[in-house]
Amino acid sequence: MILPRHAFFRGAIVPYSEARVGVMTHALHYGTGVFAGMRGYWNPEEQELFVFRPRDHFRRFLESARLLRMELPYSEEHLTGALTELLRTELYREDCYIRPLAFYADETIGVRLHDLTPEVSIVAFPYGSYVVNEEGVHASVSAWRRVDDNAIPARGKIAGSYVNSALAKSDAQAAGFDEAIVLNGDGHVAEGTAANLFLVKNGVAITPPITDNILEGITRRTVLELLQRELKMTVSERSIDRSEIYLADEAFYCGTGIQVAAITRVDHRPIGAGRMGPTVSALRKLYFDIVRGRAPEYRRWCAPVYEGERDFARPDRTEDAPAASRGGAPPPLRVAR
Repeated sequence: MILPRHAFFRGAIVPYSEARVGVMTHALHYGTGVFAGMRGYWNPEEQELFVFRPRDHFRRFLESARLLRMELPYSEEHLTGALTELLRTELYREDCYIRPLAFYADETIGVRLHDLTPEVSIVAFPYGSYVVNEEGVHASVSAWRRVDDNAIPARGKIAGSYVNSALAKSDAQAAGFDEAIVLNGDGHVAEGTAANLFLVKNGVAITPPITDNILEGITRRTVLELLQRELKMTVSERSIDRSEIYLADEAFYCGTGIQVAAITRVDHRPIGAGRMGPTVSALRKLYFDIVRGRAPEYRRWCAPVYEGERDFARPDRTEDAPAASRGGAPPPLRVAR
């Protein structure tokens, strides 16, 4: 993995080597952090880098922070501007992955969420595929159950809860699979280790509802719209039994990291014909056109990095920025080069 050169850290863009925390940091000990994941896609024809749905991602990021009682001095607009300035500083002309993180930065011991100080960082780095076999993932149903919303909020990207995903993913790969499918406490299908899941059966796309302890994915929301609007498919959001996976015509994961990836075998059983089916094939083509800004009707989802002057993060623009999520103007961005 190629490390970034810069980071947005404590209100400034600094060299990555300066974005450091101590080993006593609260979030490191107790998982008291939240994060987001988004992608930037390079369009060589336009010589432009497009970030896919950044405001939607930052809105969920701020909502995740609220679940951990964090009061952050940023709005989604200001964070989008900070990201834009970071990417301009990095000068990426290739696909990249973006990782915002909000974490309790106090160097202290004690399990709690109160009387702590949150910090925000953003980094970006070149990134390709999350799984090698995007057109033919071989998955297993994990023995580990998805964390319940009454234990740790499932609809937030809570850093500590991803130990649950790590257990399932490592066990799956140690057994020779590419990925895992995790069931919830009721025995219904929840999601992958870091992706939402869809089945296709008799022309109907089926996905677990948000009440089955899944993350409300931005890519999931995108796929729901594309299946109905572009592929003219009926979509059913309902609980899914494990055996339904084995009898599906098609299955696929979707998420920022995994993008849209066909599941062709589960627990050594072929899904449908055992190869990527027509629905997933059409969806992948459509999705990759959209994220690179090649579909005019969905251009609103793609935020250009190098085009135009509107930049909420620049110090001379902070007076134009919307009020922060907890009131008042967000702090100005400083750039240290």
